[in-house]
Amino acid sequence: MSEVLMAMAAGLVCGLIFSALKLPIPAPPVLSGVMGIVGVYIGGISYQWIVERFFS
Repeated sequence: MSEVLMAMAAGLVCGLIFSALKLPIPAPPVLSGVMGIVGVYIGGISYQWIVERFFS
C-alpha cells in the first residue's frame, strides 16, 4: 500500500511542477492512458502465469 501512496505523491508533485511551469502534462489522455497501464499489468501477470503453467 505504501508503494501506491508514494506513486500517487510522485505523480502529484510532477503534475504540480509541470502545471507551474506551464508545460503539457506528461501523460496520455485519461482513459487510454489508464487502459494502457492496465494492459501492461495484465500482460506481465499473464506471462508469469503462462511460464509457470506450461514451462515449469
